[in-house]
Amino acid sequence: MRALRCGWLLILFLFVSAGWGAQNPPGDWITMPGLAAHGFAVLHFRRQFSLGAVPAHFPVQVSADNRFRLYVNGRFAGLGPALGNPFRWRFENYDLARFLHSGKNVISAEVWNFGEQAAERQMTMRTGFLLAGSGVAAVASTGTRRWQVALEPGIRLLPDSASMARLHTYYVAGPGELLEGRSLDWGWRQPGNQGAWQPATVIEPAASRLQNEPGTWMLEADPLPAMEFAAASAGALVRSEGLPGGPPPLVQGTVNGLRIPAQARVALLLRTPALQTAYPDLRISGGAGATIRLTYAEALVNSHGQKGNRNEITGKHIFGVYDEVIADGGAHRDYMPLEWRTWRYLQLDIRTGAQPLTIDALRAFRTGYPFRQKASFSSDAAWLKPMWTVSWRTARLCAHTTYMDCPYYERLQYVGDTRIQALITYAMTGDARLPRQAIQALHDSLLPDGITSSRYPSRKLQIIPTFSLMWVGMVRDYWNYTGDAAFTRQQLQVTRSVMDWYLARQNANGLMGKLPWWAFVDWTSGYKDGVPPQDAQGDSAAITLQFAQALGDAAGLEQRLGNAERAREYLAARRRALSAVWRLCWDPGKRLIADTPQHATYSQEANALAVWLDAVPRAQQRGLMRRLLWPELGGARPGAELSPAGYYFRFYVARALDHAGMGADYLRLLGPWKQALAMGLTTWPETDPASTRSDCHAWSAHPAYDLLTTVAGIRPGAPGFARVLLMPHLGNLKRVNAAMPTPHGLVQVRYRREGARLMVEAVLPAGVTGTLRWRGARVALRAGEQSVRLGGR
Repeated sequence: MRALRCGWLLILFLFVSAGWGAQNPPGDWITMPGLAAHGFAVLHFRRQFSLGAVPAHFPVQVSADNRFRLYVNGRFAGLGPALGNPFRWRFENYDLARFLHSGKNVISAEVWNFGEQAAERQMTMRTGFLLAGSGVAAVASTGTRRWQVALEPGIRLLPDSASMARLHTYYVAGPGELLEGRSLDWGWRQPGNQGAWQPATVIEPAASRLQNEPGTWMLEADPLPAMEFAAASAGALVRSEGLPGGPPPLVQGTVNGLRIPAQARVALLLRTPALQTAYPDLRISGGAGATIRLTYAEALVNSHGQKGNRNEITGKHIFGVYDEVIADGGAHRDYMPLEWRTWRYLQLDIRTGAQPLTIDALRAFRTGYPFRQKASFSSDAAWLKPMWTVSWRTARLCAHTTYMDCPYYERLQYVGDTRIQALITYAMTGDARLPRQAIQALHDSLLPDGITSSRYPSRKLQIIPTFSLMWVGMVRDYWNYTGDAAFTRQQLQVTRSVMDWYLARQNANGLMGKLPWWAFVDWTSGYKDGVPPQDAQGDSAAITLQFAQALGDAAGLEQRLGNAERAREYLAARRRALSAVWRLCWDPGKRLIADTPQHATYSQEANALAVWLDAVPRAQQRGLMRRLLWPELGGARPGAELSPAGYYFRFYVARALDHAGMGADYLRLLGPWKQALAMGLTTWPETDPASTRSDCHAWSAHPAYDLLTTVAGIRPGAPGFARVLLMPHLGNLKRVNAAMPTPHGLVQVRYRREGARLMVEAVLPAGVTGTLRWRGARVALRAGEQSVRLGGR
């Protein structure tokens, strides 16, 4: 695929607010005559038309299955659609007037369907394209029957490059691509191109999801902004092999302008300052028949497959997903894969034939959700700065048109990961659009059994029943941070379905019965495949406690927005569950919550949840937390071996620490993140950095959230921040400055420790009041600026 050139950087995506509602969209879905509905294909579509004058607006709605790139008169105009599902197939809105001119114009689109090799997150019905114009733009609608189509023969897939058999791990993020320069139609999007065009054929009329007889694609406007597309470094050269005379002098470490001689085999290894998600863009000249393999990796590995320090390259090699390019010998040819890649290390393995090859430029264009960071955090502890920066980088790389667990291996929107990501999003940006997308997508995944899928969108069904409980928590979090009652009420039908499914499985003893499918809780040594120990009838303390957590969340929603009787039912079941955990799983000899009533194993996960949810009496919570975290907090060693919480579940350990009145100890929990930094990671890993599969996993990014909500203590005091609660936990910090967005504006705080005193400067948004709590003191806060002194005389 040819690159999208610098024009991408100059384009503004001009969205219009109009949607179709229940009306029939003014266009037809089209495809290529005789094309298999579900196989791999890359198609070019175009519509040529003339204008007497350029209109003020030219609004169109565009969609495709799987994806499209849209051009007008050869200039890039848009990319989409955002990921959806069969019930909400997305279309993008554009105003194309700025790309038009009087006289002859051409709108063209590149559409691709990766068929069975597509990423797991990509749902599909069949290959198709839609452009629906309104008003003067109706001349461009695909329903006019003047659209043409041609097959692109120069792009093929490399399924083996990304197969699980080759990578020896779970990988479902899509295949590598072969870009065959000798077969590519290089001028297809230019006016007057004389390629192998033929009339497109109509599949069916476009249809809104609210229409009386919806079609194959139930269309709905994309609620998200256009994804970021910004210039970034492809990497600096850190190693070369095969160049005669060794590596030449380079400009700022790039390979731009590098000439590869004929009959050469060269390897060029590049490294970026930090992991990134981007489209690689390779521009080359000459070298007819030369092959260039681009291999992408989060880290290099040694001969044993171990990553070690991510900055070290000696004795290591690259291994990962790759694309391949075959040069056609032309000048300044641009090659860019259809899908974006993830890398910190990028290696070019080049094999030339009879002609030398010149690398004119190797660039990258960073992509992801266009978050606007509004939060800030600084302190007198320099080591917290990378905690903040790396946490936010990790969260950003795992956010595109959906959230995703990791950008390299899976790119799937799992509930457990997404709940944490959504909380980070609220705290860092105040932008609720991506969280709302996630909540609705998982709502749409409801199964006939009564619970949600574990991840969605996804072609392959996976069920983690405990993640349905997390989804209920996501809905409660959304309500707390946004105060959006209308959208939250729309979720109650599914929260009730989930809770009814679980209530039917609560054992007579109050604990949770044995769950079908994959009852994942955390990756830890004592949980086989992530599932906590269970007895024959279930009775897992950790799963019962997650059930109790969801009962509390669901009851809170029903009390404020739904049915009071349901709230009472949930709270009664919650009391039975928590009482049963204490009665049956508390081990008085070891002073720990056991994983089951058999008292055979113990875990940090079950004990942390028991503290957070008050299954353990308040008087015993601090002592239990000190035993639970004895290496970090210096408490007495527990009387049993504990399965340690991983990066993911330490989010809930932090909730328990705060609930027990020990928030001042939070910073002492960050040892694993310090270890990751010491090993050269630039994002947070899925598990232990010494053995982790994924070097970038959003469920580990929660320090960004906790620095704002636990250390700086900025929290909603009422849904939607109708009131603000400040509960700082500075630990041994002397100074903290922070700001956090709310639906009403920024909350800003400045804390200074002077001996036993705490000096507070706070700014609350207009019309918002709040409370400051510190060491038992409570101070009312008003809107605007104020200064408070607490402690001492």
